Amino acid sequence: MGCCDAPGLMPIEEAMAKILENTHTVQETESLALDKAIGRVLASEILSPIHVPPFDNSAMDGYAVRIADLNTQSTLPLAGQSFAGAPLQGEWPETTCIRIMTGAQIPEGCDAVVMQENVTVTDEGIVFDPSSVKTNQNIRPLGDDIQVGQLVLSKGKRLTARDLPMLASLGVAHVEVYRKPIVATFSTGDELKPVGTPLGAGEIYDSNRYGTIPLFEKFGCDVVDLGVIPDDVELLAQAFEKAKTEADVVVTSGGVSVGEADFTKDILEQKGEIGFWKLAIKPGKPFAFGKLDDALFCGLPGNPVSAFMTAYILVQPLLAKLGGEREWKEAPTLPAKTLSSFKKSPGRTDYQRGIYAINEHGEFEVETTGNQSSGAFRSMSLANCFVILERERGRVEAGETVQIQLFNSTLY
Repeated sequence: MGCCDAPGLMPIEEAMAKILENTHTVQETESLALDKAIGRVLASEILSPIHVPPFDNSAMDGYAVRIADLNTQSTLPLAGQSFAGAPLQGEWPETTCIRIMTGAQIPEGCDAVVMQENVTVTDEGIVFDPSSVKTNQNIRPLGDDIQVGQLVLSKGKRLTARDLPMLASLGVAHVEVYRKPIVATFSTGDELKPVGTPLGAGEIYDSNRYGTIPLFEKFGCDVVDLGVIPDDVELLAQAFEKAKTEADVVVTSGGVSVGEADFTKDILEQKGEIGFWKLAIKPGKPFAFGKLDDALFCGLPGNPVSAFMTAYILVQPLLAKLGGEREWKEAPTLPAKTLSSFKKSPGRTDYQRGIYAINEHGEFEVETTGNQSSGAFRSMSLANCFVILERERGRVEAGETVQIQLFNSTLY
């Protein structure tokens, strides 16, 4: 059976394009203090208000000299000092040198800094080797890192721990960022019970929200947790009403299959519109996407691995665009040699859980985590990558080459 033999299943690439086509960035912004801005998305570009460094400064502990003085004599008396935050005060006499420390302002007229390791200190003064001194050596010039007016961060950039120190070095105290997208989420099913309570016959613990809510928060969202909603049409309708008025995106898990008690599709058809319902992906075929008035809707499958993976693969880019992030990219894939076989039937793109390592030759190798059932979450816990098997591909034997996708930071 090839991919065309799976009628009604939308390829994941087409689904992702439709999702992003219907997703628009939030318009509201806020000004945040720099120390509160980690992980937020810039709503405007940032141009440098100053030069960095703001003055010529020394790259080494040593001695500031005029090369013209060294052309006449190799020993120069010490005439003063320039330390970080305490530059040289007063005049700098000719044929003398200045003690200078790393980061200190270069005295006017200095055209070289000689490392302290390359001089000899005597009672008569500091002895230099003039032949080794070059113009501008060990001097970091004004604006060497950043120029006034230079674009340093673009609109749509998610701020990281690497960005904040740079902005601080520019004296930027506040940044304009998009507000966080709001996700309202709930699980559905009479069989779901809270963790910490005894299980009755046919009952299971509600585990999905313990995976998806942290993901949404790591994706940069605020989450409205509506808990577990039983398989009751009225209660589900009320939950959808509340969710769509409080959030930009409504994400449910469960209730999107074709069982008699799966009411989500019926309610969505009454209160909104369905974009698509079934995908050529494994696990996660019954993923749904649509709209509830002004809110977007994502219906995750009920099986734990399916819910978690579709949230990671399909909802993550939606939330990135919604939150204004322009630089978000799917993690790249890498070729790896299989150390174990992988069961696979043609028809759906398969995201299997794998464990990769790098061998002594610098090559990627990967093996299965074992049970690939959509209800077996231990395989997800053990994994450090996805083994992405193409729609048309069948069973993979040990020794073949596959494409793996390393987890991004949201899974750690």
